[in-house]
Amino acid sequence: MYEKSIMIKAVISGDIVASTSLTGEGRELIEDSLQDLMEELGVKFNTFSRIIKGDYLECVVPDPENALLVAIAIKSFVKSIPVENTSLYKINKRVKLFKTYGIRLAIGYGTLSRFDTEKGIIDGEAIYLSGRKINKFSTYKKERIVIKNTMYFVSNDLYLNETFEPIIGLLDVLINKATSKQCKVLYLKLMNNNEHSIATLLGIKQSVVNQHSTSVGWNAIERTVMYFNALIKKQ
Repeated sequence: MYEKSIMIKAVISGDIVASTSLTGEGRELIEDSLQDLMEELGVKFNTFSRIIKGDYLECVVPDPENALLVAIAIKSFVKSIPVENTSLYKINKRVKLFKTYGIRLAIGYGTLSRFDTEKGIIDGEAIYLSGRKINKFSTYKKERIVIKNTMYFVSNDLYLNETFEPIIGLLDVLINKATSKQCKVLYLKLMNNNEHSIATLLGIKQSVVNQHSTSVGWNAIERTVMYFNALIKKQ
């Protein structure tokens, strides 16, 4: 797909937290998991994604009103990747950082002047905005990692920035406190699975799925996603 005309899109940039502490086995697990995720998002939301150096991703969301949903799906999926095996990390204490935060994400909302999926070209305001935000707070090769926020929305529209900053900040705190099991349920619900099918997929009781859903704050997350969707559609 090649699009030459300037268009409004959302681009999500993200990097795995504490990725430089991963062993070869750990990096392979993360990269394979991200590849699976990108394929699923492509089928569901017609996104185009690429993974760079195994721990950095860029995801174009053609329908920008879906950007927050896709971002939360990425965040919850990454946090659900099983990393109980400490051999995946060179510095075992950093396993906790990954399990808590998983990935840092920035949604860039703006124009794309060039977008060619066959050549892998993504060029324009939206990707510059998201990429700069992530790079500004990069923890790459830092000995001491201090993380305050892991989800951002950035555009050249002051009203949208001021509207979404506190909302996404609250979502960030909510999801960072969630367990890997809660995040797995959240991801599957975002992908439009009902609780009965989730229970079947995970081999657990539906009541347990409902408990995880409630604990992760599904109702609030769903309403926030709908609010974001409606407001972006009005732009």
